[in-house]
Amino acid sequence: MTHTVAMMQPYWFPYLGYFQLIAAADVFVLGDDLQYVKDGWINRNRILCNGEPWTFSLPLKKAAHGLAINQRELAGDAEAAMGKLLRTLNLHYARAPYREQVMALLEPLLLHPQANLARYLEHTLRGLCAYLHIETPILVASALPVGAVADKQHRVIRTLECVGGRHYLNPIGGLGLYDRDYFEAAGMSLEFHRMNPLSYPQLREPFVPSLSIIDVLMFNPVERIRAWLPDFTRVPARAATEHVA
Repeated sequence: MTHTVAMMQPYWFPYLGYFQLIAAADVFVLGDDLQYVKDGWINRNRILCNGEPWTFSLPLKKAAHGLAINQRELAGDAEAAMGKLLRTLNLHYARAPYREQVMALLEPLLLHPQANLARYLEHTLRGLCAYLHIETPILVASALPVGAVADKQHRVIRTLECVGGRHYLNPIGGLGLYDRDYFEAAGMSLEFHRMNPLSYPQLREPFVPSLSIIDVLMFNPVERIRAWLPDFTRVPARAATEHVA
């Protein structure tokens, strides 16, 4: 039986903590049927350009508000934009020690011929996990028989039931959203992931944290990154009364 389950929206080249979460779970569920959030991290992230954080984006077709991630599509000029991004990465990370092998990884991921946003992001995340030797099974939420749910917490409980999970590990950002008592009443436990501070040599000082995994890959060997995967703190969940307090 599956023990620990983690679930997140598919993000584009997310920060290292996202991969810590995947690696820590027995099963990771991609929330491809969750609502697309504009100006979030679903189709944008940050790298270093001239020593400063720079945001890059995956262009999407215009669509109605409220659609799910798996209902959004890449724009017609996405391939050209990805070609430009590859040139930008090659230029600004020209002196990074692992540029050559990372560019070889990124090119087929960025130029993957998939129009559906969720499937494109899923392919990217699976490729990055393979590169980092993260073997956690990745499931897609829309393929699970979750059924109708009352709210966010009920959705998580139903997802765990579908995959045989008993423990839910959520990013620390959800600390005030999920209630320990609710999970315990369902016979499940709840905990939160908080990435520990880390730094590594970049091209300039001072160190710029919380960038895309691309930056981490450019400056560090896979073995070092793998050693960082368990470097996080497990934060206990709070009860509803603690949330109110």
